[in-house]
Amino acid sequence: MVMAIRAEHELHRRRFSRNAGVGLALLGFVVLVFALSVVKISRHGPVEGFDHTPRHSLTEPGQ
Repeated sequence: MVMAIRAEHELHRRRFSRNAGVGLALLGFVVLVFALSVVKISRHGPVEGFDHTPRHSLTEPGQ
């Protein structure tokens, strides 16, 4: 005797929609970080990090 395949339970549909929401939020975060990285890297100015040393580009002449 073969049992028929049951229809999807309502709990599975709710779980899938919740997982899809979390996945879209994660994808949005990844896109945001990527876009910010591209903007920061594509600037045409000098790339200087914060290394606790005085930077000549920020100091005024004559100091």
